[in-house]
Amino acid sequence: MAGLPHTFKLLPLPVHTGGMLNNVAVILLDGVHPFELGVVCEVFGIDRSDEGLPVYDFAVASAEGPTLSTHAGFTLGTRHGLERLESADLIAVPAGETYGSRDFPPELLDALRRAVDRGTRVLSVCSGAFVLAAAGLLDGRRCAVHWRHAEQLARQYPRTTVEPDVLYVDEDPVITSAGTAAGIDACLHIVRKEQGPEIANRIARRMVVPPHRDGGQAQYIERPLPRSRCDTVGEVLAWMEQHLDEEVTVEQLAERAHMSPRTFARRFQQETGTTPYRWLLRQRVLLAQHLLEATDETVDAIAWRAGFGTAGALRHQFVQALGTTPHAYRRTFRGPQAVA
Repeated sequence: MAGLPHTFKLLPLPVHTGGMLNNVAVILLDGVHPFELGVVCEVFGIDRSDEGLPVYDFAVASAEGPTLSTHAGFTLGTRHGLERLESADLIAVPAGETYGSRDFPPELLDALRRAVDRGTRVLSVCSGAFVLAAAGLLDGRRCAVHWRHAEQLARQYPRTTVEPDVLYVDEDPVITSAGTAAGIDACLHIVRKEQGPEIANRIARRMVVPPHRDGGQAQYIERPLPRSRCDTVGEVLAWMEQHLDEEVTVEQLAERAHMSPRTFARRFQQETGTTPYRWLLRQRVLLAQHLLEATDETVDAIAWRAGFGTAGALRHQFVQALGTTPHAYRRTFRGPQAVA
């Protein structure tokens, strides 16, 4: 080819030659969420063999009869029942309406337990984690779920460790993912793990999604700047919120509250559940999030306004709190054209 170095060689795109992940089944329950179901169908249910990508033996199987409702008001039908799970290498459980407060068919829970016993992977998307938990498959394991369901899942199933700030958790053979689009991340992770990054990247490119997202769902959790309801330190908290850019000590705050430093620290912990330093740090991160989303100020200016002083200090605390950088956070919420 003219103009190319003589060492350059055009290579054909790699062709999928098979692997452990071939047979995929998705479980349907009444009230299933179409988007989360569609995520699994999009990754594993489309024939992309014309691009040398894998073709999965894919099926949707119902646990509650041939016709089921969706939470969006239409019905779905399938000819497959739970027997379809017996041959699957991967069983996916999408989210559904009221999954956190309903009972699941015992035969489904038995089928899931048998599947894991024989080495089949199981994947939940969002509130599908409640199905896996009901089957006992999350006992002693870490798991992910949409942040809105994290507290309920942890309360109902205390033997599992809920990770509320991550996009997915791989506790092979049990993989759990957070809300909605995090199911894409988990599906691509499984493909990457079984069939390599090249296959996962090309499926992601075909879907027009990133093959891997930085950070976790902590960056998507709604935590507005809180207004204090505290009795004895409320006025001090209000002052702190208005002076986040100032360096203050516990002694200075205690003097403002007309208490000794020891008494102030104890009252602060009792009424806020945390220390003055941690409370102040969290408010500074929240303010930085707001400024990154709503303004065109530079990261340096935001670091100063939020009380971090330097962009480096802001970046360190931002990564610690949210699992992503200020620049990546701004791109997520403002788009790639956002001011650096």
